[in-house]
Amino acid sequence: MSSPPTKPETTPLSSPAQTWQLRTRSLSFGSIPLVMGILNVTPDSFSDGGRHHAVDRAVDAALRMEDEGAAILDIGGESTRPYSDPVACDEEIQRIAPVLERLQGRLEIPISIDTSKAAVACVALELGAQIVNDVTGLEGDPAMLSLAADTQAGVCVMHMQGSPQTMQDDPRYEHVTSDIRRYLLQRAQACLDGGIDRQRVCLDPGIGFGKTHQHNLTLLRDAAQFTRLGWPILVGHSRKGFVAHVLGDKQRERDAGTLGVSLALARAGVQVLRVHNVALTVDALRLFDASGGLAGVVEGRPF
Repeated sequence: MSSPPTKPETTPLSSPAQTWQLRTRSLSFGSIPLVMGILNVTPDSFSDGGRHHAVDRAVDAALRMEDEGAAILDIGGESTRPYSDPVACDEEIQRIAPVLERLQGRLEIPISIDTSKAAVACVALELGAQIVNDVTGLEGDPAMLSLAADTQAGVCVMHMQGSPQTMQDDPRYEHVTSDIRRYLLQRAQACLDGGIDRQRVCLDPGIGFGKTHQHNLTLLRDAAQFTRLGWPILVGHSRKGFVAHVLGDKQRERDAGTLGVSLALARAGVQVLRVHNVALTVDALRLFDASGGLAGVVEGRPF
């Protein structure tokens, strides 16, 4: 269903965030977004399921993405694509732990663990991860919030309507941008109330997680409304279904379409882009910056 027009801003606006504090280090944001490389060590992820399931291939892919310019590596052991089957905690740990062990001392960029299970996050943090990236907004596991607070990990709080098994059945919103902004601010406050430092929290509107194609496009067009909340904003739009929908071809290669969205998000001031094709994104962002970047934008409109 189509989204109604976005309501006017009702939340006080802030300057975009300049840093994101992780467990033992800090990321600084500049004129273009940082690139988070996706490493799915799963057999069934929607875009690259099975490609990095073997430990050797996963380690090689991680090192390659660092060489290509990724600023963060996001490792996940459970697919969250629509209608995916849940993975047992032990199985998820068995998938991610050998990769993390092999990367210790070899990878200079920070590692994010993409999980909604506190036990998995705990193992990953013990093996050097700096960030917990939780698609349930730290709500799926009651122990996650306290774990993040106790370990002082950076956290990414994402919005999802429903669960991966139900989220695409019939997603509905009154006003999609306002509804999700409100949710993210509520979850950010829950993090603060739970003892997580403000500077460690990043927010993600959850493109593709309980949204129609039109919802996704509305959120992307309204991206600046999220960056003006004053928290770091991460967007994971890479190769998702709305790209094929806009292009009119489900079988078409989606990296070019993803790149178009990445540049629009850079223009909106989004701080972190979560993508599959790191090299393509990094190169494009460098040229975006070199050829004017945000200097050509005044109040959200080009000169």
